Amino acid sequence: MASDPKAPERDAPRSPQDDERPDPAAEHIARAEVQVERALERVEEKVARAVERAERSRTQAEERAAQAMRKAKRASGEAEAEEPLIWMREEPHSRRPAYTRERLADAALAIADAEGFEAVSMRRVAQELGAGTMTLYHYVRSKDELITLMVDSVMGEVLVPEEELAGEWRPALAQIAERTRDAFSRHRWALDRFGDGRPGPNGVRHFEQSLRAVSGLPLPNDVKFELIALVDDYVFGFALREAQEFDEHQRGGFSPQMRAFFQRELDSGDYPLIREFLGPDASAAVDRVAENLFREGRFERGLNRLLDGIEAELARG
Repeated sequence: MASDPKAPERDAPRSPQDDERPDPAAEHIARAEVQVERALERVEEKVARAVERAERSRTQAEERAAQAMRKAKRASGEAEAEEPLIWMREEPHSRRPAYTRERLADAALAIADAEGFEAVSMRRVAQELGAGTMTLYHYVRSKDELITLMVDSVMGEVLVPEEELAGEWRPALAQIAERTRDAFSRHRWALDRFGDGRPGPNGVRHFEQSLRAVSGLPLPNDVKFELIALVDDYVFGFALREAQEFDEHQRGGFSPQMRAFFQRELDSGDYPLIREFLGPDASAAVDRVAENLFREGRFERGLNRLLDGIEAELARG
């Protein structure tokens, strides 16, 4: 029996090839979602740049206003009142505070350790915390105060736990020195930034702990202070040299041009002691120096020699 041409066609069975064919509607939706996502990213980038510009403008405006205020006070003969330290202000309080100064400092430290100090900004810390930039200004009034928190947090790592501090001056000073060096090794950027922060509670505690280490010595206070400062100077100088050598090592060490220059100087005959000490091959000499600088235990050996000298002087009376 002939089929009726006007009758509706029945659905033909789907083949596996039909299932593999792309769905135009689904593709269109996927492309639209990608476009929307990219558009949102562009909007977020524009907003972030606008916030950064606003933050920079706000900082500049604050600096200009502060300068104008100082000039006005100088012109009127009025004494200039110093901005109160952050430690003299209580933290914002609420039943469930969203953030604390400690959390701000921890976030800033993590950024500085991973990306370098220059990466630290109020906006960047806010992003790390998932907060708005202006929210941070409830906790710190400026980036300088943020740096103050960072520096004091590093000083907190220097402190020896009270129950672990040795009772004798020499092991106690050694403990403090080793913890200080370890803290600088974790936060090498801090060596260049300690002068940027104001003194904080942990810095005061460090000084108190250092005084306790030498409190049993029968010496005048000024001599005790000199001993503490001498050890601090050694630690700071060692950590600074170590950081410089680490950066040089990260950059690949001495360049071929520097090695060629050093070789020319050795060959000139003007430096017989250096040539005798390091040998005639400049490249081998440079590698030998680097190896010695990174030799394990060098910090402890130097510290012991310093403490030996102090101990010998104390024995002489």
